[in-house]
Amino acid sequence: MVRPLYSSAPLHFPLLSRPCTSTTLSKSFRLFSFTVKADSGAVDMASPNHHNQKPHTSIEVVGGARDLFLPAFNNLCHSYNPHPLIGWNRHVETIFAAVFRSVPDVRYRRECIRTKDNGAVALDWVSCNDPILAADSPIVILLPGLTGGSEDSYVRHMSLRARSNAWRVVVFNSRGCGDSPVTTPQFYSASFLGDMFEVVSHVTNRYPKANLYAVGWSLGANILVRYLGQESNACPLSGAVSLCNPFNLVIADEDFRKGFNNVYDKALTRGLRKIFKKHALLFEDMAGEYNISLAAHAKTVRDFDDGLTRVSFGFKSVDEYYSSSCSADSIKHVCTPLLCIQAANDPIAPSRGIPHEDIKENPNCLLIVTPKGGHLGWVAGVEAPRGSPWTDPVVMDFLQHLESGTLKPLVSSGNQVVHQNSEALPHLEV
Repeated sequence: MVRPLYSSAPLHFPLLSRPCTSTTLSKSFRLFSFTVKADSGAVDMASPNHHNQKPHTSIEVVGGARDLFLPAFNNLCHSYNPHPLIGWNRHVETIFAAVFRSVPDVRYRRECIRTKDNGAVALDWVSCNDPILAADSPIVILLPGLTGGSEDSYVRHMSLRARSNAWRVVVFNSRGCGDSPVTTPQFYSASFLGDMFEVVSHVTNRYPKANLYAVGWSLGANILVRYLGQESNACPLSGAVSLCNPFNLVIADEDFRKGFNNVYDKALTRGLRKIFKKHALLFEDMAGEYNISLAAHAKTVRDFDDGLTRVSFGFKSVDEYYSSSCSADSIKHVCTPLLCIQAANDPIAPSRGIPHEDIKENPNCLLIVTPKGGHLGWVAGVEAPRGSPWTDPVVMDFLQHLESGTLKPLVSSGNQVVHQNSEALPHLEV
């Protein structure tokens, strides 16, 4: 594949493209404060005014791209200080963030796209009254967690932050989530990447001059990282961020059924049953191994997955579904700049599932682990306790750094430019 050599295309840093090994660093590319040397010519870029400060000892920062991406962050040199009344306990922090975090008022314009299997997903575009963004303004796709959507507080906080920085923002509501329509007897899963492929293609076709990025939380992060690994060096995204990623679903399932975690299991199961109930008629008289009664009355996420999810996506058992859907296995294939942020005490995404070694060996990946944070919590920083999570400015720093450092060759090599056109998806405005 030959990358288009013009500035509006979603380009990657050369050292981050194929092959995904440390040998790619030998091309003498220095990013963000550099002169790029290549066979095709040279590019001089101004250096952002960042100090190369070491991260604070309270925050673990590792990865093959550690030295490359550290200049992006303004706050990692400071100690991670969880809110004293909330951050002392991972369950208190997780529940507080889910129940009491402020929910910003965000205006969305919904676009439903029809998928190739006649299913549908809802894209919620952030709309504001400020001046219309340019056609080449960067775009970020947000992928919420299991049963989550554009109404969730953490999604809305990130939406506002990105939009205030002149980014175009779209929330990808999976089938049935965020009141997304369900038109076929199939929801979504950790294993299914079809909708992700189609959403990325649709957004890319709609804004061909813009660089495209993605941010995912929890199950959305697992899907995103699996997508990055599947696409590998052909990925059209210019960067991505994974937060609270369970990585290893077998380990996550084991911990999910222990102690206080039963509370989260029951809460998420209620959400799944609620989505199923709205569309139960689509699943009547399903043949094969479907156990619709088990799914409809599921007491655990595992029950729901056993009765419906694993059958829908062709797995013989729940354990096979979980083991085949781990994004930890995808890290070694990621060739797109990727930031992973985890909390060491996350009750739903256990730290022992983090693929530390693969992240350390991949020159495109950076891992940040905070000592506290719970799941989707991170009640720390200047906006704590009810404002945006500590991670939001870190994510924005990373995305802005990638966008400002995107290579824009001044001299074409004369190589043939190949445009890969994909068929635009039919869509419905609602």
